[in-house]
Amino acid sequence: MHKQSIGIGLIGFGVIGSQVAKVLTEKAEILADQVGCPLVLRKIKVIEQDLTKPQINEIGRQYFTTDEDEFFSDSEIDIVIELMGGESPALQYLEKALSNGKHVVTANKEVIAKNGAGLLRMAHQNNVGLRYEASVGGGIPLIAPFQYELVANKINGIYAIINGTTNYILTRMAIDGIDFSTALASAQRLGYAEADPKNDIEGIDATYKLAILTSLALQSEVKPDDIYHEGISRLSASDFRYARELGFAIKLLAIAKRKLNTIEVRVHPAFIPQDSLLAKVDGVYNAVLVEGDLVDKVLFYGQGAGPLPTSSAVISDVVAEARDIYLNVKNHFQIKLNTGVVIRPMSEIKTRYYLRMTVADRSGVLSQITKVLGDHDISIASVIQKEADKVNQTAEAVLMTHPAGEKAMKQALEGLSHLEVITEIGNFVRVEA
Repeated sequence: MHKQSIGIGLIGFGVIGSQVAKVLTEKAEILADQVGCPLVLRKIKVIEQDLTKPQINEIGRQYFTTDEDEFFSDSEIDIVIELMGGESPALQYLEKALSNGKHVVTANKEVIAKNGAGLLRMAHQNNVGLRYEASVGGGIPLIAPFQYELVANKINGIYAIINGTTNYILTRMAIDGIDFSTALASAQRLGYAEADPKNDIEGIDATYKLAILTSLALQSEVKPDDIYHEGISRLSASDFRYARELGFAIKLLAIAKRKLNTIEVRVHPAFIPQDSLLAKVDGVYNAVLVEGDLVDKVLFYGQGAGPLPTSSAVISDVVAEARDIYLNVKNHFQIKLNTGVVIRPMSEIKTRYYLRMTVADRSGVLSQITKVLGDHDISIASVIQKEADKVNQTAEAVLMTHPAGEKAMKQALEGLSHLEVITEIGNFVRVEA
């Protein structure tokens, strides 16, 4: 016997939560047709400060409660949507919902990145669903393809631009020739960056998302702490000028690679060829390039954040879960992880490097630099020397290396820093060609 209606409980009433509540109420008839029965918004759990928001009256004050017990004791709630963000108390709320036999939909990348495998096991034990499409890529369908459509593939690589804030900043720096702080201020004025942008600009947000994608795609439990991450604040306008001259763009890349029984996971700025697919992803857009043994290369592209695309992903999860409930389908997704995979330390990766330095403007400088690099088995692919400062008798030198080990490069940088002919090591950036 089919259910007559499916009750929805919502936790969180921020930008995304208020948009989801609006869609549930304004598109009630359309959603009911999709599911087979009405989706009834029963309660919205908020904090005291949320009750002053004008959107409260638009939805209807009768839906709202600040009482956790009142929310979780409602036996008519079938699906709990968690949109409050952060790890605590969101994790405790999700565990409580699952243990009480509630199906769960969440957009919480931090909770899923750190605790996803355990929550999926809990969902399976309680015979309920846990869906988290909106946790990565906003409105871009990513989680479901990895769970279902791409399962016949052995995924060998993921190369992703999965933070809209940093991609907007890097796009402005590339196109307008402005410095990092000016581009960041612009992102904050437009609402793309938070007042405290640390999670975005230091690569933490992208690390959470990469942990989720890697665990699914490479079927290995990868936690955020396993992933090397580096932010974009060291990049300067000159790096973008040189990148363009050398035929590259600069993006904050989230990378996962499979190599035999090891995987490589890292987030950092990277030079990528200007003619590559990811180099053309600008502004607040996201893109994920997946390499599989059957599909070869597949690109997922779209808006990675914002209330409209994110609410689209949340509602699609709600509808999918509601259909399962309506049809009494119990075959919920269960992740199977390979515990034998080793995560390679960052020191063991091998790539090419871009290196920008301020050096003494005199003969013999390059030979000293070449010797230090050569002592660590690093060979130079190309050199550019520009922008001589006649007053200080210095010039800017830019080197591109052939593939070299990360450990060797770090040791070489230490050696270069002690050369008297080098005034400053301005930056070094990894190259993914």
